[in-house]
Amino acid sequence: MSSPSSPWLDESIEHPDRKDPYLRFHAIKIFVRDQDRSLRFYLDQLGFKLVYDARLQSGERWVAVAPPDGAAILALVAPRRESGEYKLIGRATQVAFVTDNVIAKYREWSERGVRFRRAPRLKRIKYEKAAPAASTTDAATNEHQTAVGAKAQAANAAANAPASHSIGQTSLSGSSMLLGEQSPVWGGVFTRFEDVDGNSFSLVSFDEVSKALDEQRRATAERLEAERRGAQELEIAKQVQARLFPQTLPSLPTLDYAGVCIQARAVGGDYYDFLSLGRDRFGLVIGDIAGKGIAAALLMANLQANLRSQCAIALDQPQRLLRSVNQLFYENTADGAYATLFFAEYDATASRLRYANCGHLPALLLRSDATVERLNSTATVLGLFEDWDCSIRELELFAGDTLALYTDGITEAFNGAEEEYGEQRLIEALTRHRESASQELLAAVVADVRKFSPHEQHDDITLIIARCRGNHSDS
Repeated sequence: MSSPSSPWLDESIEHPDRKDPYLRFHAIKIFVRDQDRSLRFYLDQLGFKLVYDARLQSGERWVAVAPPDGAAILALVAPRRESGEYKLIGRATQVAFVTDNVIAKYREWSERGVRFRRAPRLKRIKYEKAAPAASTTDAATNEHQTAVGAKAQAANAAANAPASHSIGQTSLSGSSMLLGEQSPVWGGVFTRFEDVDGNSFSLVSFDEVSKALDEQRRATAERLEAERRGAQELEIAKQVQARLFPQTLPSLPTLDYAGVCIQARAVGGDYYDFLSLGRDRFGLVIGDIAGKGIAAALLMANLQANLRSQCAIALDQPQRLLRSVNQLFYENTADGAYATLFFAEYDATASRLRYANCGHLPALLLRSDATVERLNSTATVLGLFEDWDCSIRELELFAGDTLALYTDGITEAFNGAEEEYGEQRLIEALTRHRESASQELLAAVVADVRKFSPHEQHDDITLIIARCRGNHSDS
């Protein structure tokens, strides 16, 4: 299938609810003596683009060109000398090309050796509006079609008219004038040129076309400027969000840890953090905001601010911390906004871990003996309910144990067969590289996910790896 930029298609966007089949004008045959010679004329002297040049099964060569703009196509056909079509070479084609500046195009093509029959001339043409039809056809549509038809008729009439013939007062409609209304008047510039075989074409410009093109260019410039500003603002948002992730990693004698967030878009809703809680306590946090893009990024910033502002109470009362965070998130976000969160507090002195899983994916704890423990939910998601509570669970970490916190961008990454990466593949990757340092293990898992799912990333990939070195007093 051709892309929208293909010369076979116009660049109009069909309405998604349209039911009738696509239909437009395709091509006009221009009869020529030598296709190669004509092709060079249209490409080199007129600046047209080549649409097609192929030899058909019958042996006939099919060559088509198109002007730089629009979707019209000229098929350059070389008929046999004995055919009736050969006699049509060198005649008026009744084809009119429209531009917003006939004078500039006249000068450009003249310098390239294009032959014009006469210099461009300005004409003012008055036309009559057709009276509204009695049928259900929309009156505005009739009026537009009447005007367009009048202009199309006038284009060739004006271009072919002798110099002494005045079109300024010519009426192009057979219907009577509407009482009480002034007849519309539009102006145009007209000339006529020939190709290398003497086939002649009209070159015209209309006031309304020039005005419409100016408005379109202005709208395009405004759109491009808005897109530029939007991209610039998005880049600023990306840089701001990047600063929300941990910038420094406090050194812990009994824990080797690392984290990463690879966003699918410029900004996203995944969140991870490392919190220094005081008294040899350390927080590991990972979360996933419902939604994607700017909206999710704003909620992620809100959640991060709530956590960091309240983390002072986490040391003695982690449940109170999370209740406070839920309350703030609930009050400061729209209905339906929520986040999953895994919060863990690591005691570096005792090598113990207290955690709450608020609707997040189960964390994976790979013990040194190769067994796997899943740290499942202890509460529902944050921000969805005002009346909310959680339970805290506790476990001990030993030397060689590895904790993995992750978001669904890892487990739900899919391959060409629509298979998900899944928890089991994650466990296998963690097991294969379990002897590596946390940063190396993290990189190995991300590489494995991307190898499994090499196409465009559809969701944020966020991962925390923490490996217990054991209590330093035991070494």
